[in-house]
Amino acid sequence: MAVSFNIPKSPAKQVYVSEKFLGADFTSEASTVDDTKSPNVENMIRSVPGKIRKRMGYEKLFNYGAPIYGVHHLSTTDIWLVHAGNKLYNLFAPKGGKWIDHSSNYVVNEDADNIVLLNGSVDDTVIYTGMAQHRSVSFQLNQMLVILDGTKARVYDGNTVRTIEEVAYIPTLTISKDYTGGGEDYEPLNLLQPAFIEQFYVKADQASVTTFQLTFGGLDSTRVRAWLLNSNGVWVEKIEGTHFSVNRSTGVVTFTSAPGASPITGEDNVKIQAYRTVPGYANRINHCTIGAMFGVNGANDRLFVSGNPDQGVNSDGELFTFINCDWFSQQYDPTYFADTWYSKLGSDTSAIMGYSIINNYLAAHKDYNEMSQSILIREGDLVDDQPVFKLINTLQGAGAISKYCFSYLATEPVFLTRLGVFAVTAQDITGEKYAQDRSYYLEGKLLKEANLENAFAYTWKDYYILGINDHLYILDGLQPMHSDRSRPYATRQYAGFYFTNVPASCFFEINGELYFGSSTGFVYKWYTDDKLLASYNDDGEPIKATWETADISEKLFYKKKTYRYLAVRCMPEISSSIDVYAQKNGIWQLIKEDTTTLKYFSYMYFIYSKMTYSTNKTQRVTATKIRLKKLDHVRFRFENDKLNEPLGINDFAVEYTQGGNVK
Repeated sequence: MAVSFNIPKSPAKQVYVSEKFLGADFTSEASTVDDTKSPNVENMIRSVPGKIRKRMGYEKLFNYGAPIYGVHHLSTTDIWLVHAGNKLYNLFAPKGGKWIDHSSNYVVNEDADNIVLLNGSVDDTVIYTGMAQHRSVSFQLNQMLVILDGTKARVYDGNTVRTIEEVAYIPTLTISKDYTGGGEDYEPLNLLQPAFIEQFYVKADQASVTTFQLTFGGLDSTRVRAWLLNSNGVWVEKIEGTHFSVNRSTGVVTFTSAPGASPITGEDNVKIQAYRTVPGYANRINHCTIGAMFGVNGANDRLFVSGNPDQGVNSDGELFTFINCDWFSQQYDPTYFADTWYSKLGSDTSAIMGYSIINNYLAAHKDYNEMSQSILIREGDLVDDQPVFKLINTLQGAGAISKYCFSYLATEPVFLTRLGVFAVTAQDITGEKYAQDRSYYLEGKLLKEANLENAFAYTWKDYYILGINDHLYILDGLQPMHSDRSRPYATRQYAGFYFTNVPASCFFEINGELYFGSSTGFVYKWYTDDKLLASYNDDGEPIKATWETADISEKLFYKKKTYRYLAVRCMPEISSSIDVYAQKNGIWQLIKEDTTTLKYFSYMYFIYSKMTYSTNKTQRVTATKIRLKKLDHVRFRFENDKLNEPLGINDFAVEYTQGGNVK
């Protein structure tokens, strides 16, 4: 009698493939992270959308010997100023001229661990001493660079740095004034300086008058100046103590000889310039730390400033605060801030933290103490030929936590809050404005950083780069992800990346290349040639790049899996390597170290120690057999921590079989 046997089939081979890499997800628990993201990614960045590579590094250029608080650019003369310690330095060569290529004009001084000018040092480029040791910001208006550091507003005209008070505009307070007073109001007082001008019209029946009453008494001791109009229409200056005397207490100016009636009918013929200091006026502007360019109908022709922390009790015993105040300048003149050109925005319990330009509107952001109106939106208009910036809307939402994280990403204004990086955007249907979260995937790490109020940000190309504690958090504007699941009231998030060992205190860009200053006084430049092996180091130190997969358990998470084969498809490089790790039951183990497969031979970039005979410049696959048995899930990690080695990852796959249930 024939006997038949039922031989069980071998478990079917299954494949897990990952073809898209969309940055970090530090916020979700690893078992819930989307397959396209990594719960642990470090020093990787987008190569093309959906693919990643090891980031390039940076080289050291200069040592200023003190923390760098800001770098500022006057575009009309193409001059760059470095604010380091209490000094301003000209980033140009000591003798001026064009930007110098450091590769040919600078040499490394090994003893000083510094790069210096062949014909001098950075000390030769000092142009100003007396800056505050505080982060500085700058704005260009009317061929002048205005620099705010919280103690003194300063201007740079391409030759000299001066306090803004030294060059401040002197307003004409009144015109057509009678010798006894009155007259027509013409310009308001300038907060930045005590001087003011008044013009008098002497009528025919007042020809014998010698005394003229100014609007203010209590004048400063500064010499009063006066001019009389002659018959040729020319102002002729007269000298105090010789041609006239001044009663500073009453504000009366007495001429030794009567100026007489105006030689030109209808024209003022007496002009007096006097000085009256109002304590604290100038410091309302001097102590500002932030600003924005804005104007009537959205024009970019006035400077708005804020961030003045002063509050307490004034000389009259009254409480005051400036934290919710801002001031705006005259059109095209940053040296004139009238005493009436200011606003108080929202509650005085919360400070103005920064500004965003939204179409033709100016949005002022309050801090997290503002519970109801965190963003106030104004528009500029002319009323009776005077600029008016009226409040037209307010938005609720998270308040800003840092003054220096306001920038733009993919046309959206973005800023940092205690809840993450938010954007002010327009709702598609109603057109109403509101704030949305944009950094959900980075917040699990970002919001744990110490001293978030010290964070700063910069937009370079398609990236919003936020720096804090030698770490960079990067939002990629080319990789938005439309999803309503990640966070309520956020219609999309951006792919995020995370860099370590970047000691940046500020960023700046020259000719499309990114630079940064550090709190230790160095200026660094990011490498730009991604094919050059020498681009993959941080000032001579290796860069550790990591991409870790989410937990891989596939659809039947309760089934036991045996993983048998793994492959990673990478970009070819002159020299590259990859270490592959697997996590089994919470323990990491190295399963492959490939130092040969990913590189190709190049005469142009030949390095003997990294020699290979392969001339294949197409993408490469590094693969290995593995045996990870009876696991409900696994996680893999890909690393490269070798000096001057790139790594680009395009795809990843693992084969496995599936058996019985987990018990």
